[in-house]
Amino acid sequence: MKRTEFEGVYTDGERLYTRNSAPGKAVYGERLVSVDEVQYREWVPTRSKLAAYLRSGGTFFPFRRATSVLYLGAASGTTASHIADIVVEGTVYCVEISPRSFRDLVPVCESRPNMVPFLADATKPQEYSFGVSGADVVYQDIAQRGQAQIFIKNFKAFSARSGLLVIKSRSEDVSQDPHRIYEESKRQLQSAGLQVREVVKLDPMEKDHAMIAVGSP
Repeated sequence: MKRTEFEGVYTDGERLYTRNSAPGKAVYGERLVSVDEVQYREWVPTRSKLAAYLRSGGTFFPFRRATSVLYLGAASGTTASHIADIVVEGTVYCVEISPRSFRDLVPVCESRPNMVPFLADATKPQEYSFGVSGADVVYQDIAQRGQAQIFIKNFKAFSARSGLLVIKSRSEDVSQDPHRIYEESKRQLQSAGLQVREVVKLDPMEKDHAMIAVGSP
């Protein structure tokens, strides 16, 4: 297993992996591979938009061993668990509004002490600010209108340095050209004073999705 240019991300020359911080446990049926007594989890790009971003040529990767991450829209913990594998000395604060997804998220957090779950609405940072000591990075993957504004609100509320925003164009406006939605989201971020580093389309792994990277590494 070889290290990639991204901290905490490995490859066998074909697939991406993170080092399993909960050995023996898979989160979403991913392959577990042991090399020299170290276990790795395959990071599947068709199941994780962050992996799709890396596979699509994304270069902005602000995660380090001690990074604190506010994850908005954690769902059942697929991508959040891979981030937790990387930020092993940091914390991943997982916000999820769906009770059904939250029920799946909680056991994943129980097996990874650096994942903290919140059943809350990402449009209302006050609902979880009591439990978030700080966030270096905001990662957002939610399916509703106003995605850029929700990201901005949280980015500023927690004084984050950088972030990654998944834009689901069909959640914004199913009738609009996705590219126009990405550009409008970029404009909103810049108008709020955030530095946009890159916009990477995630097709074909995630149709009509793009990742917007902001801030400093």
